[in-house]
Amino acid sequence: MTIRVGYRATLVASAVAAVALAAVGGFTTHAPARAATVSEEFDGPAGAAPNSSIWTYDVGGGGWGNGEQQVYTNARANSRLDGKGRLIIEARRDGDTITSARLTTRGKFTFTVGLLEARIATPQGTGLHPAFWLLGADIGSVGYPASGEIDIMEFINDGAKWHTALHGPTTTGGHWQQSRTGPFADQSDDFHVYGVYRAPGVIAMLIDGKVVSAFTPLSVPADARWVFDKPMYVLLNLAVGGQWPGPVGAATDFPSRMVVDWVRYHS
Repeated sequence: MTIRVGYRATLVASAVAAVALAAVGGFTTHAPARAATVSEEFDGPAGAAPNSSIWTYDVGGGGWGNGEQQVYTNARANSRLDGKGRLIIEARRDGDTITSARLTTRGKFTFTVGLLEARIATPQGTGLHPAFWLLGADIGSVGYPASGEIDIMEFINDGAKWHTALHGPTTTGGHWQQSRTGPFADQSDDFHVYGVYRAPGVIAMLIDGKVVSAFTPLSVPADARWVFDKPMYVLLNLAVGGQWPGPVGAATDFPSRMVVDWVRYHS
């Protein structure tokens, strides 16, 4: 992770107004083509672990109670640098056991406002579920869903639709979620830039610089608590199976890779 002190990316001021009005179809952030405030370029030798000063691992199975089939590990077989400036997150199958990786910046990097983007190539296959998302840094003290969850990018199965979502607590202590989705026929295995823009009371998700979904306190359910104006950390993972994508298909290829070219934050 490279930190460049003293530089703030210029985000168009009309962004907040445009998003709040949900007039997002043609809005772009116009983030400058200069260095980000913080950037992770995944430089290092092939087979090395990602930078431990910024990345850590969630390990184990189950995946948030969704009945997922994979077991997350910190093994190099499941997550490693490719020596060409990219992070590989790989789901592997060995008999009845499927392993994968979920990397997080918990306890190492959080942000509250600004633009976070990642350039990612996602795999296709029945039962595959790549994701790029955020959780509240206070999850250890308040638990889930009070921590809040922002799903910046999720694809399932053939990847023909993008999915974004918010998850949070209700006023009575329950769980609410609100999703947005849309067609994305050219997802394939190509790289695309997925991002989230955060400002007080505003969250917008982007694909290749264009806002595709937006949320404000006025757009969420009436009994929803808005818990997103606080530090949140980053997660990258390749889940397999579970309630949403369904079980792995016989034709699903293993190993299957989610490839991350970079992660950049503009404050």
